[in-house]
Amino acid sequence: MERNLGIIDRVVRAGIGVLLLGLYGALSSPWRYLTLVGLVLIATAIMGRCPLYQVAGIRTCRASEPNHG
Repeated sequence: MERNLGIIDRVVRAGIGVLLLGLYGALSSPWRYLTLVGLVLIATAIMGRCPLYQVAGIRTCRASEPNHG
């Protein structure tokens, strides 16, 4: 699988994911479970690949340059 997230996008996703998970204990029951979206953001940041970006054809990472061996 090819990565489609750049380093800045990955850092922002991980940061927002951690913040959302941090709100888990602070919110009441119905809203509490929406903070679990932070797990998805952290997972995509770690993998460097976002399925929604792939469907939309978006790439925030630099194109890999071919080796001139």
